[in-house]
Amino acid sequence: MEPQNLTGVSEFLLLGLSEDPELQPLLFGLFLSMYLITVTGNLLIILAVTSDSHLHTPMYFFLSNLSLADIGFISTTVPKMLVNIQTRSKSITYGGCLIQMSFFYVFACLDDLLLAVMAYDRFVAICHPLHYTVIMNPRLCGLLILVSFFISLLDSLVHISMVSQLTFCTDVEVPHFFCEPPRLFSLACSDSSIYIILMYCIGAIFGGVPVSGILFSYIRIVSSILRVSSSGGKYKAFSTCASHLSVVCLFYGTGLGVYLSSAVSSSPRKCAVSSVMYTVVTPMLNPFIYSLRNRDIKRALWRLLSR
Repeated sequence: MEPQNLTGVSEFLLLGLSEDPELQPLLFGLFLSMYLITVTGNLLIILAVTSDSHLHTPMYFFLSNLSLADIGFISTTVPKMLVNIQTRSKSITYGGCLIQMSFFYVFACLDDLLLAVMAYDRFVAICHPLHYTVIMNPRLCGLLILVSFFISLLDSLVHISMVSQLTFCTDVEVPHFFCEPPRLFSLACSDSSIYIILMYCIGAIFGGVPVSGILFSYIRIVSSILRVSSSGGKYKAFSTCASHLSVVCLFYGTGLGVYLSSAVSSSPRKCAVSSVMYTVVTPMLNPFIYSLRNRDIKRALWRLLSR
């Protein structure tokens, strides 16, 4: 086939998780339920934080932004998959694919950076409690959110610019349920080796720096907790970090597992199924982790729902 420039390709075909017609209603019901649970749970977190004055603190301010990012993250992939299942269509337009990729990287990187910001917040609260209100002032909190957003936007623009340089053959079939750049790189007719190397380098920078910040923060946190003499004080200090640490392990554990499995497994469809863990399951579980392990959130949710 004669390769065409990406602008000449009118659409891609998203093959989804399964081509079995009998499984399509089950997949539609399952992912619609997971999507509604995710959006509802994260919206409740946002409403609880904004409506309760006791939660107007940096920790819950960052949590509400994380919930907003999770809603955006899952909304970039699942609704299109549901529409394709319902209409029995596999197509996504060229523009739609680029838009989906751009928002996917914006919210994925924003999740990554917000987890690092929340780790820094916990580090200041535990290691420098007397200076916490001075250091984590509203101006700094707002600045951290803005910087995280602009870095995420930069990450997205870099990935989109790389994909736009690729050439494809017509009727590109993507063995995935969304336009994931690594899959598009592997399907390109032109040589994409340079872009693949750049993609991993960019991933190492935009992913490695926040991870390093999280590790540094928790090393300092653990060392401070160990210096606390009373067992009650240790438990109280650790309980403030338990929810965040659980989300960090879930997010990075599933994401790393997906990319390691994609490197080992030769089946693109299996990699697509494993991608569900960090694109759908993780955003769905985050509200449960924070609400079930946090008394303040539970009280605020109870007051909100009882109105």
